[in-house]
Amino acid sequence: MGLSKFISFHLVGKHIKPLLHRPFSKTTKKPPWKVLFFGADDFSLFSLKKLNEEYRKKALLSRLEVVTTVKGKANAVKLYADKENLQLHKWPPCIGFGEFDVGIVVSFGHLIPKAIIDQFPLGMLNVHASILPRWRGAAPIIYALANGDTETGVTIMTISPEKFDIGKIVLQESVPIHPEMTQSKLFATLGKLGAAQLIKTLADLSSNLNNAKPQPTEGITYAPKVKPTFASIKWDQMTAEQIYNLGRALEGIFPIQTTWKGMPVKLIGIKKGDYLNSDKSIKPGYVGYDKEKNALKVLCSDFRFIVVEKVGVVGKKLMSSQDFNNGYVKKEPPDCRYFT
Repeated sequence: MGLSKFISFHLVGKHIKPLLHRPFSKTTKKPPWKVLFFGADDFSLFSLKKLNEEYRKKALLSRLEVVTTVKGKANAVKLYADKENLQLHKWPPCIGFGEFDVGIVVSFGHLIPKAIIDQFPLGMLNVHASILPRWRGAAPIIYALANGDTETGVTIMTISPEKFDIGKIVLQESVPIHPEMTQSKLFATLGKLGAAQLIKTLADLSSNLNNAKPQPTEGITYAPKVKPTFASIKWDQMTAEQIYNLGRALEGIFPIQTTWKGMPVKLIGIKKGDYLNSDKSIKPGYVGYDKEKNALKVLCSDFRFIVVEKVGVVGKKLMSSQDFNNGYVKKEPPDCRYFT
């Protein structure tokens, strides 16, 4: 999961040592575990740090090594592994059967082939930031917020080689989504929760694996990697609630985008207005100014307003709503003051 997660499949059979045994479906093995961790971003880091804490104690983990991918600038996982002197493996790793008991995958971004999964006697586990099967895919946090979900959580599941996020559910934990929670806050909440649930899973791994259940066939939704176009507003189609939710979902990732007289602009600090439009002559996208809030107000498809604190214009510094109102909005006749 996370924005760094991208879909790619590698033919890695030549990197895998011969498989002499087959993983068994039922196990009574006990810790400490030999763990190979797969991760690539800040979300991965929550779980890796927690695993490393346990590794230093030597009770739950007896071995901890890391697989990551680096393109150009080193990612958070590599930097942390180097700092903590954790052995790093390139992707795809060259490992033999039983060298590690279990593989842990957190926001890694690569579909793990069966040839690698089969090297782990206890298989591989994934920490996913949703209550599966809702929001399978790379961006579950963004989609949960953008769709106005009131609850989400984390799922610890087994890894399947065929597709992302279809494995058996080992453990799940839900959390509420507060109406004003943003992407960065939910990201941290689920990162910490996922790490805690991972340790809980490993503490009684044999029992948890033996009791893993298939995902429900109902309620499946998808959260593919988002592109900048995901941030574009359609004023005549989106309600104030939907635009507000989109803003908090993309906070810190992409600014909300619209146009003013054909000029691309970015809207920063979106909040819900507490008033309805009573003037039916104006249409969605209309831009007004609220002197009391010192902010722009923009009419949405449900004839409610959102409030915008700052505006970004190409080639200029980020400006306050008041400056945008004075420099752009007020220069247009009232019937021409529209975002499109």
